Amino acid sequence: MSSQAAPTLEPTFATTQPTQATWQRAYRLMHTAAEMARLYEENKAITAKYVHATARGHEAVQLAAAFHLRPIDCVAPYYRDDAMLIGLGLQPYELMLQLMAKRDDPFSGGRTYYSHPSLRRKGFPLIPHQSSATGMQAIPATGMAHGIKYLESIKNLELKIKNEADKSAPTNSNSNAQSNFNSEFLIFNSEAKPVVVCSIGDGAMTEGEVSEALQMAVLHQLPIIYLVQDNDWGISATGREMRTMDAYEFAAGFKGLHRLQFDGADFQASYAGMADAFDYVRARRGPVLVHAKCPLLGHHTSGVRREWYRGDNLTAHNLLDPLPRLHQQMLDLGFTETALSMLAADARATVEADYQRALAAPAPDPATYADHEFAPPAVTEEAGERSPAGADKALMVDAALHTIDDILREFPEALFYGQDVGGELGGVFREAALLAKKYGDARVFNTPIQEAYIVGSTAGMSAVGAKAIVEIQFADYIWPGLNQLVEELSKSCYLSNGQFPVQSLIRVPIGAYGGGGPYHSGSIESTLLNIRGIKVVYPSNAADMKGLMRAAFLDPNPVVMLEHKGLYWSKVPGTEDAKTVEPAAGYVIPLGKAAIAQAADAQKLASGETCVVVTYGMGVYWAKTASRQFPGQVEILDLRTLNPLDFEAVEVAVRRHGKALVLTEEPLMNSFAESLAGRIQRTCFRQLDAPVFTLGAANLPAIALNVDLERQMLPNADKVAAAIGELVSW
Repeated sequence: MSSQAAPTLEPTFATTQPTQATWQRAYRLMHTAAEMARLYEENKAITAKYVHATARGHEAVQLAAAFHLRPIDCVAPYYRDDAMLIGLGLQPYELMLQLMAKRDDPFSGGRTYYSHPSLRRKGFPLIPHQSSATGMQAIPATGMAHGIKYLESIKNLELKIKNEADKSAPTNSNSNAQSNFNSEFLIFNSEAKPVVVCSIGDGAMTEGEVSEALQMAVLHQLPIIYLVQDNDWGISATGREMRTMDAYEFAAGFKGLHRLQFDGADFQASYAGMADAFDYVRARRGPVLVHAKCPLLGHHTSGVRREWYRGDNLTAHNLLDPLPRLHQQMLDLGFTETALSMLAADARATVEADYQRALAAPAPDPATYADHEFAPPAVTEEAGERSPAGADKALMVDAALHTIDDILREFPEALFYGQDVGGELGGVFREAALLAKKYGDARVFNTPIQEAYIVGSTAGMSAVGAKAIVEIQFADYIWPGLNQLVEELSKSCYLSNGQFPVQSLIRVPIGAYGGGGPYHSGSIESTLLNIRGIKVVYPSNAADMKGLMRAAFLDPNPVVMLEHKGLYWSKVPGTEDAKTVEPAAGYVIPLGKAAIAQAADAQKLASGETCVVVTYGMGVYWAKTASRQFPGQVEILDLRTLNPLDFEAVEVAVRRHGKALVLTEEPLMNSFAESLAGRIQRTCFRQLDAPVFTLGAANLPAIALNVDLERQMLPNADKVAAAIGELVSW
């Protein structure tokens, strides 16, 4: 796959041509980008302190794309797109602040790499947090397009309702008809036609998550342009080593994906090609893939230098430099050498001056290092009726269904999707039964078997104002979604300096339930709790399910809600208390507040005969059953939320009793439970009358299918009773 081969142009090219002002702007900014790359190289002792890449060789197509973007649009650049950013109107000074990790870096406050933008600024396209993980931006960007399409549909419905109301109103009426929709989130209308641009390198097209994004884009015909900049390199590997087809050829396999191909080093061709792409998406609201060949004239990054591996290839790429080509095109159009020299000199002077300003700019205050781990929670106090008079008891699964129903009815910006949750079934546990029929396929729908898309798309949804509730069918199947959860969702708030927290509610059925076997029984909370920047909730009864789920939906941060399958229907002996009086609609419990599920007898507490079992989920019911052998001696603390953890409640309970058992369903070794026990030992040591006991599953890689083998490896009431007996007799 030669980098010098001339790409085949698609015959239906638009004839859009740049204006004279656009030509001049392109020339000045292309020189600006080139001068930035030159300055960074000449001052690499300073500028390469933190790794960076530049657009050198890619400037033409990046500027062309930037010139067609509007403030109503969204864009997901990748780490080589500094020319695109200055094309959008950002100043070299602003980019240099990020290059040197300065306090006033407008994207991250000095927290992340150069050309990793996060921007909410009037007059600019929306730019959510961008990670460095190769190809990972494709899913959140597609999620933005998905959110836009949905929000457009309800905005248009709002306008239709309003127009019909206006027609039926008396002509002399001064009343203004109101819709039922919350217009704060509905920023789209039938004329705006926003477009999402996802910029990506051709090497990233081999990532499976890119295929998931393309699949959803064509399935739902989403308004997105995938701009693939192909320089024929992936660090030191050539295109020929990595693939048998380029992005344009690969995209032919996605039915409904419009394709364009042009020379990305030619500004005139790039401007016309991008005009064609934007016109297509704005008019048809369907996806486009643009394949633009570009030379790579700089280093892969400042840390992987071109002289280490490029050889004669760099000479060949230099012949395709877009800057002299633009210079000659402008001479042919009648621009003078003097005029072009003035533009180039202006660019150089700006870059030099901005560099000196950036050098002198202040560094971040180290005291702010922990700011923006999470956005402030929306729910800080318990509110609503937990036990309404005359209310019936509800199963946990029904409480979940009713809560989602309440949310969809109240919040038109809310969607619910995942595998099998749409249509008639409503989830394999019937936890979304018939919601799709009630709210329509645009709001409650099935996805392909794509856990990465299910998780990662919520970041894009959140950025544009849609609020996604999604479901992973079983905890054992969440692993393909972890890349998105870690790289895109968990880091977004912190690395965007608080600009882009991700509102995302991810429901995950979890736990063993009588013969589910190795792929339907696992517990995953310790893995999740090692991901910083997400919240993890684990209710143990119907009332908590309802209150915590609504709080999780309202929380502006990513929340994973673990729902034990064995508690859904209270069919497991000893779990009858999971069925509770159902709270009223609107009931909320703040995340991070534990609850005493069972109190100890005051007299036995005073005489030192008691202990506390710190647990969650199914552990609450093992402990309740076991405690019958020790009347009045066992307090049970239900954590309810594992992150944020109510460690204050844990400490109070442990100090009250002096003896504690931490109980989990997970394999015990290196688990959350062992970590928690260690913290208790450290902070409550002087009040302890015995070592902190722990109990969990056997340290095996999976849950066996045979129920007797399952029973042998998992905790149960008898094992808990044995541990309590040893503990209280210490």
